[in-house]
Amino acid sequence: MDTERRLERYRAADRWPTEEALAAMLDNQMGAFAAVRQALPALAQAVRAAAERLRNDAGRLVYVGAGASGRLAVQDGVELYPTFDWPHDRLIYIVAGGEAALVQSREGAEDDAEAGAGAIREHAIGPADVVLGIAASGTTAFTRAAIRTARERGALTIGMANNPAAPLLNEAEHALLLATGPEFLAGSTRMTAGTAQKLALNLFSTQTMTELGRVYDGLMVNVVASNAKLVERGRRMVEAITGCDEATASEAHSAAGHDVKLAVLLVDGMTLEAARRCLARAKGDLRRARDLEPEPIHET
Repeated sequence: MDTERRLERYRAADRWPTEEALAAMLDNQMGAFAAVRQALPALAQAVRAAAERLRNDAGRLVYVGAGASGRLAVQDGVELYPTFDWPHDRLIYIVAGGEAALVQSREGAEDDAEAGAGAIREHAIGPADVVLGIAASGTTAFTRAAIRTARERGALTIGMANNPAAPLLNEAEHALLLATGPEFLAGSTRMTAGTAQKLALNLFSTQTMTELGRVYDGLMVNVVASNAKLVERGRRMVEAITGCDEATASEAHSAAGHDVKLAVLLVDGMTLEAARRCLARAKGDLRRARDLEPEPIHET
């Protein structure tokens, strides 16, 4: 298994000067970028398939993992609501050992295959859902069982692993191999393998949300304005998109309840109710909404 092998050139690193050891660790981390770049074609296919599945109003994004991989998966998922307003009820975390494993290692839980399969059944995972399983080794029983069960139930399954021969990659519909090779510290996959996983997860979730219409001209137009900084950021987005002045953007943003997309349509000349209907017709995609023909006015 590549991630478990020891690199001879680092054998004596525990006796090296601190600066030299740190530089060597950093150099080895560069392999994470190369691994993710090599995986881009497979990642693009997975993103397109996931976005297509999640365009319906019921599809859920499910992260599955154990140990460090599970914690990285949850870290990625929790950012989707504040950044892209992805609904909490369309996001599921299945982590070996449960929520407690996020703050305290419970490594033995990764061997419980029935727990992984049972969690998929418990959440009634089905054809509308996308299930992403992450395991550096690609052999983790919990994660593999969850992916197999999800696929049997018709869900779109994506497996991410760092070893070329990982069985997880064969069990998922979409295989994402991040071939990072041996670690600076043999077997410590929280290092280069973990960095590659974090990069790939960032790319996967961001591009999936983009393809679902939650990004416009490089701006996070679905951002949840939960504090003063984000309210101000939203106002600036309205200015940038419409070209209006600060006062107009601020007025529209406030009238729209700090919803950037509604505010843009208000500046475009729609009423609030018409803007809401237009966004609904466009399934929340601002670009599509701005391109739609106005609804006919029905006389009473």
